[in-house]
Amino acid sequence: MNEARPLADILRPKNLDEVVGQEHLVGKSGVIRKMLSSNFLPSMIFWGPPGCGKTTLAYLLATLTDSEFVSKSAVTTTLAEVRGIIKNVTGRTIFFLDEIHRFNKAQQDALLPAVEKGTIILIGATTENPSFEVISPLLSRCRVVVLKQLSSEELKKIAWKGLKYLQRKMDANAEIFLLEVANGDARALLNILEIASQIIEGSHTSITSEIIEQAAQRKMLQYDQVGDEHYNTISAFIKSMRASDVDAALYYLARMVAAGEDPLFIARRMVVFASEDVESPTALVVANAVFDACHKIGYPECQENLAAGVVYLSNAKKDRSAYDAYFRALDDVRKYGNLPIPMTIRNAPTKYDPYTKESLLPDRMKGKKYYLKGGEK
Repeated sequence: MNEARPLADILRPKNLDEVVGQEHLVGKSGVIRKMLSSNFLPSMIFWGPPGCGKTTLAYLLATLTDSEFVSKSAVTTTLAEVRGIIKNVTGRTIFFLDEIHRFNKAQQDALLPAVEKGTIILIGATTENPSFEVISPLLSRCRVVVLKQLSSEELKKIAWKGLKYLQRKMDANAEIFLLEVANGDARALLNILEIASQIIEGSHTSITSEIIEQAAQRKMLQYDQVGDEHYNTISAFIKSMRASDVDAALYYLARMVAAGEDPLFIARRMVVFASEDVESPTALVVANAVFDACHKIGYPECQENLAAGVVYLSNAKKDRSAYDAYFRALDDVRKYGNLPIPMTIRNAPTKYDPYTKESLLPDRMKGKKYYLKGGEK
């Protein structure tokens, strides 16, 4: 009752049978349980929403395999620290890297040799799609393990465990409200429950929905980071900017910010949009400046940078000519392969007229038009 550790840590499962949810991984036929039974543990990327048990499962794997467990967050860990950890490995070590999507390409590259040689068993945790956020060489050396958002019934079991430990009761309306504000996040649920237990008056008083509201401060707007709502919202955001509907774009931006979306995720999409959809090259400069600002200052101030960038991109003149032209060229490359480059422009001592009007495409592609400005056919 009086332990200084957070309730979520106190109630962390001690074995696979105590894990609530993720039956497809830890159940009798679960892939994680099968790996353990065959004494096979590869490097993995745990992909799932907040509070679904990524850290817990990684810690359990270390415990059940008698491995050293080193846990770091990509938000605060430096490349030098990572290299130091790898250098000092003396036995079977699970290196758990939370929010691995926050590592840039160079930082992720640094993990490759150790993963390749088996010096460490890397378990990276992310709420983002690894296909987009983890470099291909690292992905090819890891198994992607998908964790599901916890259901209301699963969260209810966790809440009962918390209440039993805290020696508290909770009325039915409070339970419904707690499950709603937790939004699939077991860690958030236990944190709210712990705060509610501290602020309630009287040791025998039941926790009410009003107490839960005080403990949570506000309803958690966090949507499922890997589910349909996540992608529906970012899609609506991009399409609103494309349609020059600045009000709709700002609304969907506000929804993402209020839900706790990573500002760099939003800014990255703005950078891509600036290249794909906007006529002026200045748009890319603006979008990159927004990304840089978000990276440097973070929330809450960077929401102002995001808003300013959204207004600019929404109002900018749209033109997808360059984007469409490139992919038409790419289609031909895939279709015809590496056609012979004209002799006049090869890297050789041949005469070349820089002012020639002749097409410099390979012979088979002479006269081909990829870039069609302003709707030209």
